[in-house]
Amino acid sequence: MTTVTATKKEILPPPSERFTLLGWVLKNLFNTWYNVLLTLITLAIIYVVLRGTLVWAFTDARWAVVPANMRLFLVGQYPSAIEGQTDYVWRVGLTVYLLAAIVGLTWGVWVKRSSLTGWVLVAAPVLVAALPVAYGALAEDASVSDTLGTALNILLIDVIGLVTWRIGKWGGKRLQRTAIIAWILYFPLVIVLIRGFGPEFLVQDSPFATVPTRFWGGLLLSLLLAIVGIVFSFPIGVTLALGRQSKLPVMRTFSILYIEFIRGVPLISLLFMGQVMLNLFIPGDVPLDRVVRAMVPITLFSAAYLAENVRGGLQSIPKGQYEAAHALGLSGFQTMTFIILPQALRAVIPPMVGQFIGLFKDTTLVAIVGLLDLLGIARGVISNPEYIGTQREVFLFISVFYFIFSYALSYTSRRLEAALGVGER
Repeated sequence: MTTVTATKKEILPPPSERFTLLGWVLKNLFNTWYNVLLTLITLAIIYVVLRGTLVWAFTDARWAVVPANMRLFLVGQYPSAIEGQTDYVWRVGLTVYLLAAIVGLTWGVWVKRSSLTGWVLVAAPVLVAALPVAYGALAEDASVSDTLGTALNILLIDVIGLVTWRIGKWGGKRLQRTAIIAWILYFPLVIVLIRGFGPEFLVQDSPFATVPTRFWGGLLLSLLLAIVGIVFSFPIGVTLALGRQSKLPVMRTFSILYIEFIRGVPLISLLFMGQVMLNLFIPGDVPLDRVVRAMVPITLFSAAYLAENVRGGLQSIPKGQYEAAHALGLSGFQTMTFIILPQALRAVIPPMVGQFIGLFKDTTLVAIVGLLDLLGIARGVISNPEYIGTQREVFLFISVFYFIFSYALSYTSRRLEAALGVGER
């Protein structure tokens, strides 16, 4: 008979320490004397910092500025039902409903277990819906019907997401291709819905009339700038990274010059150049509005940094991978497409997502060139004589928006890394 002696590492702690909040606190915050000291000092600092903030938020803050200008924060000057005109904001609402449906479906298909983040995503719309209801009566220009309508629309987003999540859980792997196709079709559909087609709405009052980009603003414009920059910079950046490692002198030289020049100038200078000089590089009869002239430099700027991230991933692949692919008879194009590039992109997911998060926050620079993104709308609201002195409330509110979307990208990145086994061998 063989006797097995359990080592110290194999001895499990009591269940109360493994599965309870108290056990986690004792293990991570109060396990040693210096951790106890650091925990108490940190709690004291948090108390000193948050005490005044919480007192201000619940007693002195003028939160009525938020529900009174909610439409401006979300869509800017996008035309609504004013003076007999057709309400075009329903198009923006439709894109949000579609996004909730696709996110819910994707979550149900790929996420097997419920998590704290999932419950937060469910609870967040409910809390946001309570905001206009709680403070709408405090705003002089916000009617009861408007505040209730806003709250019901936000709750409808939650319901749509939950329904499609249930469908995704029921369908499982059978709906994976459907979810991927939905994401691919969603972004061009958003552009078509937001812009419309046919004559401008000022010329012809039609539900699908064109809304020029000069009327886009708020969170809508910030998200569109970020999405266009991310989607279009990805293939350009990958091409530049491959070109920089190419053996063709012309392609390698062009890629190096482009990457180093773009990375050597700040984004704001490219935005000014796009507003002033972009028309010099296209035919004179092709009109370019200010939004397009901002999208182009944002895309080119992001592509240069993305190229360096991808190049780092390409250099991390050992030469044995190339040799094995060539031994199997694969061509250079097949080797790069099916063997090298997938591994390189998998290795650089964290820096790429970090760059995309930075790009989303950098879209605030377009306010300097006269575009009314979320930051531009916020500056316009606090310059209103009625809301003078509400800078803290407004900027805290829009910072929450940026945090939500940035954290959503970061969380998606972590889930993708876990699914692909990034960092594991």
